[in-house]
Amino acid sequence: MNSRIDEIVKSAVAQRASDIHIATDRPVRYRIDGRLTDADEDIFSGRDCEALAEVIAGEKYEQVETIGELDLARTLGNNTRCRINLYRSFGNIALAIRILSSEIPPMENLGLPPVMMNFPNYKKGIILITGETGSGKSTTLASVLDRINHSRPDHIITLEDPIEYIYTPDKCSIDQREIGKDTKNYASGLRASLREDPDVILIGEMRDLETIETALTAAETGHLVFATLHTNTAADAIDRIVDVFPAERQYQARLQLSQTLQAVVSQELLLHKRGVGRVLACEVMMVNPAIRNLIREAKTPQIQNTLATSAQEGSITMDNMLLTMVKDGRISKEVAIEAARDPEYVTRSVRMR
Repeated sequence: MNSRIDEIVKSAVAQRASDIHIATDRPVRYRIDGRLTDADEDIFSGRDCEALAEVIAGEKYEQVETIGELDLARTLGNNTRCRINLYRSFGNIALAIRILSSEIPPMENLGLPPVMMNFPNYKKGIILITGETGSGKSTTLASVLDRINHSRPDHIITLEDPIEYIYTPDKCSIDQREIGKDTKNYASGLRASLREDPDVILIGEMRDLETIETALTAAETGHLVFATLHTNTAADAIDRIVDVFPAERQYQARLQLSQTLQAVVSQELLLHKRGVGRVLACEVMMVNPAIRNLIREAKTPQIQNTLATSAQEGSITMDNMLLTMVKDGRISKEVAIEAARDPEYVTRSVRMR
């Protein structure tokens, strides 16, 4: 059974798949360029799925039995690191496997907006990377942290669930801590990190009040904090953070956020114009005095309009990024319109080109 999962992963890598889905009474499916496709005609039985899960999870398999799901990272196939979620569906075991790159890509290879190349130069504050699952948030953050690793002598602490990219320390000292293995949860790991003399902290996901509260405190006390959120726009990230706090504490949260937030990036991966491969589209909100004021005054709906007038500082709306990508030949007009926040604006603009 070891060889079976290894062969599945090898085949997925060869076909450039980003994810593998294995479930009872279905063939193995690969996600390639954002689309699911059957790997072959072989149907997996419930026992096949259980056997794979038992091999992958090892002694942790009983957690799937008792809790119903399990997150972990493993090296499978030809030394391919994978992020794995084992879960039950209609009483049967299913597996969702994310293929992780063995190398951290340089920032220049990601297609990032120019202003993001400055992120490794920041020394304090919060930088948020947002987007739906599979939008490349972890890759962007790993690339930024690795640039810091090769450029200055800092202490980097990461809190991840599970650990995805593995850094090779260069100028930095790097400690990677896995939730559930090296620390109980994000909140406790983050609290402890403040006693471990960090310069840079990566939070895999800001999920709860205590984690967000401690992250704001860390940024206030001179640390550089990177974190991810699941929001669709840069402005939405503000409300997502503030809404976690009780009503009587939301003003204070807005005040802290207005003082510490440096930038918010909202990401999406889109099909390349040639029909093979995907490219990164980013909305970037560089936090200037006008945006800080809107955050303090709870006027986040106005932030989107401010982005459009802050291009000189590096901010860019998703729609304008899409138009640039159409002009550069990276995506088709149809893909741009489908991904647009304001489809009418993008449709009108691409027709004029």
